Amino acid sequence: MKAVVYRGARTLDIEERPEVEPGPGELSIAVAYTGICGTDLHIYHGDMDGRVGAEAVIGHEMSGRVAKLGAGVTGWSVGQPVTVMPTRSCGRCAACRRGLSHICHSMQFLGIDSPGAMQSLWNVPADLVLPLPEELPLEHAALIEPTAVAVHDVRRANVGIDDHVVVVGGGPVGLLIAVVAHHRGARVVLVEPDGFRRQVAAELGVEAVDPAASDVVAMMNERTMNAGADIAFEVSGSAAGVATAVDVLTTRGRLVMVAIHPQPRPVNLHRFFWRELELFGARLYQREDMTEAIRLIATGEVAVQRLISRVGPVDTVGDAFTALESGGSVMKVLIDWQEQPR
Repeated sequence: MKAVVYRGARTLDIEERPEVEPGPGELSIAVAYTGICGTDLHIYHGDMDGRVGAEAVIGHEMSGRVAKLGAGVTGWSVGQPVTVMPTRSCGRCAACRRGLSHICHSMQFLGIDSPGAMQSLWNVPADLVLPLPEELPLEHAALIEPTAVAVHDVRRANVGIDDHVVVVGGGPVGLLIAVVAHHRGARVVLVEPDGFRRQVAAELGVEAVDPAASDVVAMMNERTMNAGADIAFEVSGSAAGVATAVDVLTTRGRLVMVAIHPQPRPVNLHRFFWRELELFGARLYQREDMTEAIRLIATGEVAVQRLISRVGPVDTVGDAFTALESGGSVMKVLIDWQEQPR
């Protein structure tokens, strides 16, 4: 079997490794596609070396088929299409005891804290595996995990019909949030400076504006009789994005913080006081979010194929990371493992 191994900042090696049998309670999955996300880029840049050790196999956005069943595993069949929810909670901490296992204080994340999906055969605990409809293309299914992030964020914000929603940042997650909110009946505006991303948004039926060319606050005031947006999602990770997300909100509007900001940001707390705004954190997803993401993609309500910019075999993985680093006309890049010997 083959695996992509992280060896330090900007160093990935493709290795031949011996096949390992699945352990008790595990499934061996023949990986079909692996997606590369922002977290993988952070690892690639060396920003997470304190958590990701040498010789690490990264990656967590994926689809594949069951290859083998470990001892004690039932209810699955070889060849069955699947994806993986790559989070393992402890079941004991304060968050888990409150039913919030997705923000477990001791979360183990597959592809970060343990071997991930960038390998042709991946052994994972069976309770983290979700079945897929046979008719769902595995290429599309590789985007279930980021779609689940969007589903969770929209659910966390309690987005409703006719809510005015502003999404600041039009990368893959921001665009998926906009699409999911749109399908829930919200009136969505995506704020994104990059023309390519705005074009993709338009093709998915989402209105997108350039903040350099439009006064977003004035635009929302005009549309809401000077009230402002009901909900804003900050997905840009920038100080300017935070300011826009705060300024655009109506009285008791909800700001949902999705992006991971590398340092503290100045926030207009007077605006929070004056309008009694609410701030929500949104991290990861729960199993029901994964299940809903599968449904949305399988039914075509979220047309993820438009987000897939390129697909290449494992020997192009270095080029894939370079393409994502450079920005430009790239949304999601997938690694195709299906031509690799099992």
